[in-house]
Amino acid sequence: MQQLLKISEAASLALHTMGLLAAEPDRLISNREMAQRLRVSEAHLAKVMQRLGRAGLVRSQRGPKGGFSLIRPPADITLLQVYEATEGPLEQRRCLLARPMCGGNCMLGGLLETVGEQVKNYFANTRLSDITGSFLREANHA
Repeated sequence: MQQLLKISEAASLALHTMGLLAAEPDRLISNREMAQRLRVSEAHLAKVMQRLGRAGLVRSQRGPKGGFSLIRPPADITLLQVYEATEGPLEQRRCLLARPMCGGNCMLGGLLETVGEQVKNYFANTRLSDITGSFLREANHA
């Protein structure tokens, strides 16, 4: 099945990791544990966590009992902030090609703009606290 909406692996990892941290805000979670729970590379996740730290979204504590936690409450962090911490500003695409060929009359009409606007609005209006339910269920079954 083809996907119309593509999100990079780094952005996906950032969104999922932040969901895990939001579901357990009173506990430090190690990079290793998050990588195991998400079934991803520890090295790749570590790079994503660095970006989230630089963006002021997570803090890290070193040591054997160390790990990551959110800097702010889950209700104060939007999915757009998480996405943009890894990918930069979410910009609207008006054409599937790098150089528009249709002279302003896109063969897809306004579909790309409409979908792009819906995604941006969803990310901007959805907070980590809105998505923790699925992560809490996963944590209880782990």
